[in-house]
Amino acid sequence: MSRPPAENLPPEPPIRVLLVDDDPRIHLLVRTYLARLGERYVLDTRDAYGPGREALIAGAHDVCLLDYALGDRIGPDLIRDVRGAGCRTPIVMLTGRTDEASDRDAMDAGAEDYLVKGTIDADSLDRTLRYTLEQVRVREALRESEARLAETVEQLARSRGDLRTLLDNLRMGAAFLDADGRISFLSLPAARLFGRTREAMIGRRLADLDRMSPAAVEALEGMAARPPAEREKVAVTLSGRRGAQFHVEIDIADDPRDAARRMYFFYDVTEVHTLRQQLDDKPRFHDIVGQSQPMRALFEQIREVAVFDSTVLVEGETGSGKELVGRALHAASHRAAGPYVPVNSAGLTDSLLGSQLFGHKKGAFTGAHDDHVGFFEAADGGTLFLDEIGDIPMSVQTRLLRVLQEREITRLGESKPRKVDVRVIAATHRDLAAEVAAGRFRMDLLYRIRVARLRIPPLRERLDDLPLLVDTFLAELRQRTGKQVTHVSHGAMGRLLNHAWPGNVRELRGAIEAAFIRARGATLEAEHLPEEFSERRRESPTGPALVGDEPTRIRAALEATGGRRAEAAKLLGISRATFYRRLATYDIDPDA
Repeated sequence: MSRPPAENLPPEPPIRVLLVDDDPRIHLLVRTYLARLGERYVLDTRDAYGPGREALIAGAHDVCLLDYALGDRIGPDLIRDVRGAGCRTPIVMLTGRTDEASDRDAMDAGAEDYLVKGTIDADSLDRTLRYTLEQVRVREALRESEARLAETVEQLARSRGDLRTLLDNLRMGAAFLDADGRISFLSLPAARLFGRTREAMIGRRLADLDRMSPAAVEALEGMAARPPAEREKVAVTLSGRRGAQFHVEIDIADDPRDAARRMYFFYDVTEVHTLRQQLDDKPRFHDIVGQSQPMRALFEQIREVAVFDSTVLVEGETGSGKELVGRALHAASHRAAGPYVPVNSAGLTDSLLGSQLFGHKKGAFTGAHDDHVGFFEAADGGTLFLDEIGDIPMSVQTRLLRVLQEREITRLGESKPRKVDVRVIAATHRDLAAEVAAGRFRMDLLYRIRVARLRIPPLRERLDDLPLLVDTFLAELRQRTGKQVTHVSHGAMGRLLNHAWPGNVRELRGAIEAAFIRARGATLEAEHLPEEFSERRRESPTGPALVGDEPTRIRAALEATGGRRAEAAKLLGISRATFYRRLATYDIDPDA
């Protein structure tokens, strides 16, 4: 809409000026100057303190010109007097003084500006009056804006409070992460899951939360990076301070207000998980599934070792379940109520690993913005699981040896050691004796961590457990997805039994999940398995491939080894005890 022409606008009302001065000459001078300015101003005058006070309190004027000296009183006193009575009329001080103290006294009392008598003319008076009124107008507008802003903030606070109350009373937890992956909001149920106050978690990343494993953080970050349509719930296990575990499923969505932000919704399914475990009649030791003779022997070893605080070295091939053994050792020990802190040291640099293990002081190195509690301190009173210890740099090995000997750590950037009460379980897929011989691992550290020693048999040495593991993985996938794949065909099981399993249980889990995705009905068929599970069978190093059903393969193995049972069992990738049971099951005479 266009503005009307200036000639059609109503005239502005004149500015009402009050002059309080006991000198009649000043009255005449000011009236003369204002008259020269046309009808812009209307002047009203008072000649003493009392009448001036009454006129100011009445509030009928737009601006006041006030003399500094009013008989035996001064203008600043009048300003303080009327301001105390609620008068807000802007005041310009007229002074014959040029000393800084008088000017400061006037301004401190509440004058908007001042003019020095003897230097006033019509133009300077006009500019000062207009400037003063403009300042007041801006200040009033700002005050109104602040009031409206305060009201808006109050309304937002009420709305935010209502939203927080709603989220705090849901069984589901909720969190908002900003574009940098830092927590900007957390509901009370979510804070309870992590065992911290909301205030302590605001501004932190998921990786900073000691109840969530690095693998879980990596899985969540990977899922958050996917397009919204491709995201799925992520199941994670949170470790409590006294050995308690919380099983949580997490949904991730974009913030509709900002696509760079993420909303996380936490569903505590611990009760469901516990019930599922109670209903599960599959043989297992803690979270380790197995009923073969090698696994029963391992379970017994875990029970024997768990009662001591000795350092344990868990040896096993990649994917064989070393961390599960570590958790079982912790859960079966007197430290089960304390924290269990798993650390995968593979791939971490010297400085980063030292900081993660032992902590650091603020400013210890570039990027150390805050004090950091290391894994050893986080595991105080519990168990620290050091996975892939063979990959730890030599410099960190030296510090680690001292911690194991002295039971104390020193944070990076500090000189004073701190006592820690931690049981260390180390794990590796490497031959540490060979690493010592090659100069990559300290011999004294090897002796220190190998007080107790557990070896996890590879999957090919316990194929009796393979059907049990397959059933377990299928049950987990059904529960997670709702897809009802309940059976495995003989052809598929045969291919699984004849695979070499270089990746062990981890490889089996991945293969079952891949086949589960491809399955169209209730039965997992051979063609659903990944490409590496083809009709090709493992070949004997001294004879032909072992093909056919299990009785046929057993007879072929016996023939290839000249009836030697131990070699036939090794050729088939099963233990001798399992081999003997299979002979009885199929009524096979190895001497025939």
